[in-house]
Amino acid sequence: MRIDVLTLFPDMFAPLTQSMIGKALENDKLAFEATDFRQYSHDKHHHVDDTPYGGGAGMLLKPEPLFEAMDDLKTKHPGKKRVILLDPAGRRFDQTAAAELATEDHLVFICGHYEGYDERIRTLVTDEFSLGDFVVTGGELPAMVMIDAIVRLLPGVLGNEESAPTDSFSSGLLEYPEYTRPASYRGMDVPAVLQNGDHQKIANWRLKEALRRTYDRRPDLLEGLELDKEGQRLLREVKTEAATRRAEAQLRADQKPDAGDGANASH
Repeated sequence: MRIDVLTLFPDMFAPLTQSMIGKALENDKLAFEATDFRQYSHDKHHHVDDTPYGGGAGMLLKPEPLFEAMDDLKTKHPGKKRVILLDPAGRRFDQTAAAELATEDHLVFICGHYEGYDERIRTLVTDEFSLGDFVVTGGELPAMVMIDAIVRLLPGVLGNEESAPTDSFSSGLLEYPEYTRPASYRGMDVPAVLQNGDHQKIANWRLKEALRRTYDRRPDLLEGLELDKEGQRLLREVKTEAATRRAEAQLRADQKPDAGDGANASH
């Protein structure tokens, strides 16, 4: 895979030479380049932004630098590209999108800055993505997050090829709890089922705990999720156990003496 980033701050992408992505670069699993599109500006001060027609606050990125940067990129690297614009109005980036983009040969990220883009820049792109309903200064940090999520899915990048399929969201569920040695630490024990060597029981426990964690923390992820009969059975157990815990907690709260009543009774 090749990834190009068009940005005003290419030095921000230096961390991508470290850790897993750094190894992908070393092993030729990935080619990466961040290009400062300011070099394609047309005036001596290298302005890449201007005030919006019709007035309004803020500055907009001008079309010429980005169009010409894309022209240059297409000349150097012809072929099909997914061109991604980082924009709050874009599709919410998630694990499904990461897996989809990981199948592409060439990705180009356009990182905006200032108030926004000249609308004509959108004609360059194939996809618009957002990380969520919040605002950051520019597209650089979201692009780095997306690149990390995508590159780790490339074949041969992760040290353990089984890691990616079991990550949170890859199955539609949050990841189940995991443990390593020692088996007991400060009164906290590794569940016995994980130590008995029965792979079927371990698989069932992991599925149930993934369902439990998802139900407790992100129940929205369960909407529309297709589960087999065993998964449906385990989810029913999880819901029943959660209801029991809530009822027991409410009962304890109801039975707890009122502090004010206790104070009055002592007189």
